[in-house]
Amino acid sequence: MRLSRWSRTLLVALLLLGAPALRPVSAADSMAAGRDSLYKRLGGYDAIAAVTDDFLGRLLAEPRFVKFFAGASNDSKQRIRQHIVDQLCMATGGPCVYTGRTMKASHAGLGISEEDWNVAVGDLVATLNKFRVPAAEQGELAAILNAVKSDIVEKK
Repeated sequence: MRLSRWSRTLLVALLLLGAPALRPVSAADSMAAGRDSLYKRLGGYDAIAAVTDDFLGRLLAEPRFVKFFAGASNDSKQRIRQHIVDQLCMATGGPCVYTGRTMKASHAGLGISEEDWNVAVGDLVATLNKFRVPAAEQGELAAILNAVKSDIVEKK
C-alpha cells in the first residue's frame, strides 16, 4: 500500500512523539510515586502545545524531513500538530485521548533510520531545553519515546 504525502508527513511527526503505543502514565502511577503526573510537571496542555509547536517547526526546517512535509497543506500540518499534542498529553498522564494507529502500523515500510531517529530526538531535546524542561522530566519523556523506538526505526 502506498501512503499519501500527508500520511507520510503524519507518520514522521508521530515517529518523533510516538507515545500512544505505550501504556499511558496514569495519575494513580504518579500519585503512588508521591508526585504530580508528568503532564502536570510539564505544565499541562498549554505547555505541551507550545513545545509541540516549537518542535514541529524544527522538524519542518530539517532538510532530511522535507520529503515528508512537502506538499502538506496548512490544514494538514495543523492536524498533525493536534495528533502530537494529544499523544503527549495522553502519554504523560493528561486527560487527552489519542485515537490514531499504533506506532508499528503507522511506520511500517517507511524505512526510518537510526540517524533519522537521532536527528528528531535532537530536535526534541533542543525544544525541551528552550522551554527549560528539567532533566528529570526530559528523562521520563525519553523513556516513553524509547519504549516505541523499535516500532519506528527500521534501519539501523
